[in-house]
Amino acid sequence: LATGRYRRTGMITSMRHGWQFVLCLTALLAIASCETADKPSGLKLTPTSFADLAGWQDDNVSAFLPALQRSCALHLRRPADRPVKPAGFGLTAGHWHDVCTRLMDLPAGDDQAARQAIETWFTVWRAEDTAEDAKGVATGYYEPQLRGALNRFGPYQTPLYKTPPELVTVNLGDFSDELKGKRITGRVEKGRLVPMPERKQIVGGALANRDLELIWVDNPVDAFFLQIQGSGQVVMPDGQVMRVGYAGANGRSYTPVGRILIQDGEVPREKMSMQAIRSWMESNPDRAHALMDANASYVFFRELTGDGPMGAEGVALTPRRSIAVDRRYYPLGTPVWISTTDPDDDSPIRRLTMAQDTGGAIKGVVRLDLFWGPGPQAAHKAGLMNQPVNMFLLLPRGFTPPVS
Repeated sequence: LATGRYRRTGMITSMRHGWQFVLCLTALLAIASCETADKPSGLKLTPTSFADLAGWQDDNVSAFLPALQRSCALHLRRPADRPVKPAGFGLTAGHWHDVCTRLMDLPAGDDQAARQAIETWFTVWRAEDTAEDAKGVATGYYEPQLRGALNRFGPYQTPLYKTPPELVTVNLGDFSDELKGKRITGRVEKGRLVPMPERKQIVGGALANRDLELIWVDNPVDAFFLQIQGSGQVVMPDGQVMRVGYAGANGRSYTPVGRILIQDGEVPREKMSMQAIRSWMESNPDRAHALMDANASYVFFRELTGDGPMGAEGVALTPRRSIAVDRRYYPLGTPVWISTTDPDDDSPIRRLTMAQDTGGAIKGVVRLDLFWGPGPQAAHKAGLMNQPVNMFLLLPRGFTPPVS
């Protein structure tokens, strides 16, 4: 999806066959699609001040506190010496303990007290990309709503699958310091780790009749976009709602279908959006499945209870206050001031957000995905959003990050 995201959160890890993996490590590296958790070069952080944040005095900071306090609850439960990834950044849970202790009890709705506390306990750092001609980009995502049923009947013919028990995600850094931060996903077959089936194979029945169907939905295109968003709500015939969320993926490379439509001349680059992709699929039903199958990656789901949807940090996301970032550069659970524009009318969006999620398509230094929440309006905003953005990190006072 050219203007959206692809979730890769909450990886399911099974090391039951880990010793067998060592035997074929060298061969696997030739086909692995790996990520690094260390901070790559390219991020420049420059100290600045709250006075330099255009719109700072206009933001309803108290509305930001619930998102901050969800992350703080996690920080406070962790040992002080526990590193907060990325490893090259230098943050530990201990850097957050003093700050979060003071921020957890701020009164709700008191914007003045919230603003004063933030200014007291944080310093501001402008994030910039050192690459020549680099531009910041903000896209959006939302919580879609689908129609479904617990059993297959009538229009409900497309399954959302649970994670297969044979899926194995291996942290390669467990075997070599040189591979720290890299991982690979597959399944063990005859003592070797081999790739999981591709999307086309799974849709074609590779996982059928194994009691892995979490729920059945009535539209394969809706199911496809749910996999891109990573979580959503499924409304059943009796009105009950099941919230579903990311539980794992098949480990295959993600291919943005929007890029394919642009390359094939089906949709002009300047008109590309989530709505444009969906419209093309609806207008070309005989070709829609082939387009979706061009993305070999496939996402598995689980039922969510309580608040949600959940982000990669492990906390419930807050509409218009949670963002997804590239965690190679930014620690999750960190406040980020964003300055961007509304996709409908280019009016300013300047507000405090929390880095609480990641996305496979969210790659880059000044790159974020704004969570708009549930519903049609959120879907509209998220689908159109592809805006310029500036990012400013708020870091615990007393901590100095690597500046370049």
